[in-house]
Amino acid sequence: MTELTSDEIRLWRAWTSASEVSRRRIADDVGAATGLSASDFGVLSRLVHLGEGTLRQNELAASMDWHRSRLSHQLSRMEQRGQVSRSSAGGGMVVTITDAGRAAIDAARPVHAEAVRKHLSGLVPEGQFDAFVDALERIAEGA
Repeated sequence: MTELTSDEIRLWRAWTSASEVSRRRIADDVGAATGLSASDFGVLSRLVHLGEGTLRQNELAASMDWHRSRLSHQLSRMEQRGQVSRSSAGGGMVVTITDAGRAAIDAARPVHAEAVRKHLSGLVPEGQFDAFVDALERIAEGA
């Protein structure tokens, strides 16, 4: 197999830099305004959007592409802060957002939206948004 071409190296460097920088900036904006980490935001937003407040722990882990132990540690921290609760159900664990968790995600959503617009979608050149998203979706799907 041959090495990457200079154009492929440029693409790889642009991709890794853009994804890392935009994710960090968005997480920093949300964290500064709300105190939620990117992981906190990810868990809470998935509970609300995917499970209407409740998800099986293994489904939550799969949706985040996290190993179960990583999620378990994250949930323990969030339980200590009163953002989620866990209970046994049907041979597994169910994670439920609490009132405090719902208040936190409700406060974070507008900050997150503003940060995404500032650090990502607002930087996509006019007329290229659909093509950009289509390319990202193809990459994510592995097509």
